[in-house]
Amino acid sequence: MIEAPHVSVAVPPAPGGPAPPPARQRAGRFLVLATVFICAACGLVYELELVALASYLIGDSVTQASVVLSVMVFAMGVGSLLAKRLRCRAAVGFGLLEAALALVGGSSALVLYATFAWIGESRYALVGFSLAIGVLIGAEMPLLMTLIQRISRRAEQDAGGTVADLFAADYVGALVGGLAFPFLLLPWLGQLTSALLTGAVNAVAGGALVLWLFGRDLSGRARWLLVAANLTVLGVLATATVLADDFERSVRRAVYGERVRVAVQTDVQEVVLTGGSGRPPELFLDGRLRVSGRDEHRYHRALVHPAMRGPRARVLVLGGGDGLAVREVLRHGGVRSVTVFELDPGVVRLARHDRALARLNGYAYGDPRVRVVYGDAFTRLREAAERGDAYDVVVSDLPDPGITASTKLYSAEFYGLAARVLSGGGRLAVHAGPMASRPRTYWTVDATLRSAGFTTRPYRATGRLSGFAAGPDRSTDDGSAPRDWGFVLASRDRVPPDPAGAGGARPVAAGSGTGPAGVPPSTLVHPRYGE
Repeated sequence: MIEAPHVSVAVPPAPGGPAPPPARQRAGRFLVLATVFICAACGLVYELELVALASYLIGDSVTQASVVLSVMVFAMGVGSLLAKRLRCRAAVGFGLLEAALALVGGSSALVLYATFAWIGESRYALVGFSLAIGVLIGAEMPLLMTLIQRISRRAEQDAGGTVADLFAADYVGALVGGLAFPFLLLPWLGQLTSALLTGAVNAVAGGALVLWLFGRDLSGRARWLLVAANLTVLGVLATATVLADDFERSVRRAVYGERVRVAVQTDVQEVVLTGGSGRPPELFLDGRLRVSGRDEHRYHRALVHPAMRGPRARVLVLGGGDGLAVREVLRHGGVRSVTVFELDPGVVRLARHDRALARLNGYAYGDPRVRVVYGDAFTRLREAAERGDAYDVVVSDLPDPGITASTKLYSAEFYGLAARVLSGGGRLAVHAGPMASRPRTYWTVDATLRSAGFTTRPYRATGRLSGFAAGPDRSTDDGSAPRDWGFVLASRDRVPPDPAGAGGARPVAAGSGTGPAGVPPSTLVHPRYGE
């Protein structure tokens, strides 16, 4: 958990009476440090949950992570200052604070999903939760320091060593929470249930510490208030956990419509397939429409066919786990092998076995010439270049470069690797995003290819029928459907063939290969997309 720095915390006078036995003192210190550990782990899970949801629901993971973390760190400083008013009642204040944090943090995923599904905008809710959770986390440490120093003062222990123990438990807890979220909670429980369970653990830890260790310091009214608050929070979280599946189905219906046929969370992303009853299938990845059966043939024909003019015995497809680009490749004679580099095995399984999607891709994965290699396209392409593999055609069927996770797959370094695996006269076809609505992004792709030594031919395809306003990869800035698809055909050692007429392709500045002056290329060190 990212903590605001604390210089000192005033310690209230120690209560009168004899000091408890040493064994009781050690047990008290251990319980406080264990609670610090648990609360730190829960706090970091809340932070990572917000970052993951922001990237998923809004897009542009770098920007959203920066917003969430900067707002939370600022709010933690505010929470530390506000905690001064609670130091005189540190025990009951901490108990109520943890109950509030459990409720807010545990319900954050539900509320963000609801605003996304039924309002269509989750940015304001995201900032609100970042502020609220940050304030509550920031108020934890001063109160915990007050409680543990009260025990240490009774035992006449060194204050500096006490503070060191406190921060050590906090940082170790943050480590455990940071590792548990991506490797345990998210894959096993999903985003909703993991947040709700974290809230329940948070409430139990905070309430148990105060009632067990400092219960004698509380008035009867304060004790019952704390019990009622924690039972209420646990009841709300338990009810939400029971209803989570129904809520998730309602969200999917609100976002994707009534015809959701498949909805799975793979190790990489959420995969949703809609359609049926005479309606064309639509494939959504992390909430963004990637394939629409209404117009995908226009996109894939324009992407693949221009590059197939020439030698085409060995073809490499980057991405394209849905099998639709492979379908277009296999329509050309002379193709002896097709290799697919795909990140998500779940998408390929769906493309193989779902009847509607398999029928749409022409049962491409049943062709013995097709081989799938799973893994990150950048890593697999580098391995292929090191082995000396050679392909006549490389088809880059990847998400738009406007998505942060895809930026490295549109870099000069990536295209340099592609150049190494192209045989003499080989062609590279790149999906570069809509030209009309995001021209700077499109021409940055063109400039990046040319910086890697390619000669380029920009072209586009129109007649688009589908769009999805929930994410950047298939929508324009105003949320409407893009009017076109933009592509670049490139070759390393000769001028690439004219794409005109192949799959409905329409050249742009045919033969020039130059975009607007002054557009710099994108690199790993300096990504230019989104500027």
